[in-house]
Amino acid sequence: MIPIRTATIAALASAVLATTLTGCQFGAAEEDTSPIVIGADLELSGAAAPVGQAYQRALELKVEQLNASGALNGRRIELRIKDNRSDAAESLRNVGEFGNDGGISAVVMGGCNECAVGAVRTINERRVPTIALAASSEVVNPVVDRRYVFQLAPGAGASASVLVDELRRARNRTVAVLHSDDSYGREGLTALRRELDKANIDLQRRIAIGSTVTDLAQPVQQLVSGNPDAVILWTNAEQATIAANTAQQANFDGNLYFDAVAGGELFLGGSGRANARSTLVFTQTMAIDDVIATTPAKAARRQWFQDYTARYGSYHGFSSFAADAVQLIADAELRRSGPTGQVDRDGIRDVLETAQLDGLSGPIRITPDNHSALMPQALTTLVARGGRWRLAG
Repeated sequence: MIPIRTATIAALASAVLATTLTGCQFGAAEEDTSPIVIGADLELSGAAAPVGQAYQRALELKVEQLNASGALNGRRIELRIKDNRSDAAESLRNVGEFGNDGGISAVVMGGCNECAVGAVRTINERRVPTIALAASSEVVNPVVDRRYVFQLAPGAGASASVLVDELRRARNRTVAVLHSDDSYGREGLTALRRELDKANIDLQRRIAIGSTVTDLAQPVQQLVSGNPDAVILWTNAEQATIAANTAQQANFDGNLYFDAVAGGELFLGGSGRANARSTLVFTQTMAIDDVIATTPAKAARRQWFQDYTARYGSYHGFSSFAADAVQLIADAELRRSGPTGQVDRDGIRDVLETAQLDGLSGPIRITPDNHSALMPQALTTLVARGGRWRLAG
């Protein structure tokens, strides 16, 4: 016969063991320590390499900061970067490989409009949430056909509105336009014409150029020959810089206006005389030294500017878009309600579609009807002063 005391102890031990096992099996879920893997399809070589390399730097810096911040609940972000060589066909192959990799949660694509539009079908078929840094509205419209595609870049309509407001304020009555011969350039021309008509500003001439053209002497000469009050450069940043210097060499003494996609480096090339007559539509990040850090978001933008500049020696305006893309994906992964420890692309997509963030680029909001994240109020007017961009006024 077992003594009563011994039986009691054995019973208690069994109860404790049962409770412990039950807690392990049915209690709180285990902590998720799986990596958040983000694929990045970027223009690291070819015609668009300078911008693609700026995106890469921004992605790597932002991932490093988030991993060190402790804000990921014990998890880490991993980047898998592929070079699309500024080629849409190569980009499509990259996106297809990312989509087939079940360990990748989401993808960031670079600034190539043709690449993003060309990959839509593959993105939808693989059901991989994708944030494109390309500016054409065709990237995310119609939304019903692009459920997994989101966009983080300045829109043509918002850029045109801000730019023409500044043209009117400065009393420019005649303008000429150099624009890229792609979906974003044509979209920009349409938006500009609409805004110029409302402002009673005469569009004297417009010339379209291919995205890889670098000999701009003839088109710029044609634009300035009519002595317009202003020339609008609606091209990529490299072409805009070449065109601005070419206009100066042609003794153009009017004003130069750059749309948001033409914004790139913080410091300006060319002579001070040309720079002093230049105006850019962009986010405040390019002139963050002029912004008083009165809110946590503004303080974060200033810190990002300083961190990027300290790491890489200068600042590239597009960097904030790439950094915000990483933040959006990380937030969506942490907020999704799917199974722990598994890649849940549909869950990430659903969270992204209602995302709101006061980001490094400015206010960001995505809705089921609008997958273009950057809000128009993020854009402002910058002027060239002292060899760099400053807030207007």
